[in-house]
Amino acid sequence: MRKLWGKAGLLGSVSVASPYELKLVQVLFRHGARTPLKSIPDVLEAQWVPTLLEPPPHTHINYVVRDLQGGPQPPAPVEDSYRKNILTGGTFPGQLTTLGMQQLYELGKRLRRRYIEDDAFLGSTFSPAEVYVRSTNIVRTIESAKCLIAGLFHQKQTETVHILTTTGESEILYPNYHGCKLLKLLCSHRWAESSTLPDIAADLQSIQSALGIAAHQRVDFILIRDDMVARETHGLPCPPALDSWREKVEQRAVDMMCHVFQPSKRENLQLSVGPLLHILLNNIEEKVQGTSAEPNRKLFLYSVHDTTLIPSLMALGIFDMRWPPYAADLTLELHQHQQTSESFVKVSYIGQDQLLPGCSGIYCPCGVQTRCCRGIR
Repeated sequence: MRKLWGKAGLLGSVSVASPYELKLVQVLFRHGARTPLKSIPDVLEAQWVPTLLEPPPHTHINYVVRDLQGGPQPPAPVEDSYRKNILTGGTFPGQLTTLGMQQLYELGKRLRRRYIEDDAFLGSTFSPAEVYVRSTNIVRTIESAKCLIAGLFHQKQTETVHILTTTGESEILYPNYHGCKLLKLLCSHRWAESSTLPDIAADLQSIQSALGIAAHQRVDFILIRDDMVARETHGLPCPPALDSWREKVEQRAVDMMCHVFQPSKRENLQLSVGPLLHILLNNIEEKVQGTSAEPNRKLFLYSVHDTTLIPSLMALGIFDMRWPPYAADLTLELHQHQQTSESFVKVSYIGQDQLLPGCSGIYCPCGVQTRCCRGIR
């Protein structure tokens, strides 16, 4: 809407029609705030008590978890591994907290404003014909998907929400080192190398000394960052020595990820998120060509991880060298120009439109004949 002003003030509002018609939306979103995967050793531990994990009533929906073919939920070995350990306070590592649930509910509300209230692109009640929901087979991402749906549709549903997932071996919603032997071969040594690079190793030695972490303890900047951010987000105490190290911890954690994925070489990125990006592009092509088996589908939701978003952003050429926060979303919209019928893709990250490399504007022409969209290859 554009407001018009006259001498006496506001005269009224007129709708400024966009030449682009929205056709399809795909959202990759990180889960919400959670308990840490591991605690920093040899420092004062935070109390991760069960009351931090209580679900808010407004995030409740009726849902079931199924495999991609609609069968029973597959085994979840990653989740099982978390439950072999208990954090101080009595909770498991990697669990979505009340705050994390609210973060995803708020993301759902933001998507509601964009696609239901402002645009009327989606119906106001959840419909499986319109909305597809997929998650990694981990409790925090499944619960995050549930909370987003609750916020997006204000808990309005006439049918049970099916959250689809798959086995660990065939997962493509994160870099799968177990399912892809070549990726494991290329990346495993780079993970080991990342903490031994001269600048990173020197800073790691310094922070271990500052925090009083014994030399024999196996820590890296990603572990330290994970615990630090989890504590800060939930208002739990951090070791005072971390105060002066916060920016350096953030920087070195990102440096490690850049070393692992080598964005300039592309091969590691192709193996890490190529299969996922292929699915996103295939969804776009099917919508453009009218060949989708679900012609009424308008929204694809993928509940993923920071380790999904980082290489995805790198592959798109829009990684800002900052670790994706909890509940960060990477959104791909397909638009059709109403005069020329040409198709365009618009990408946003955490609500901000992105200019993809090779594109002259935020609406990036999508060439179906080349089977990909410029800037997403």
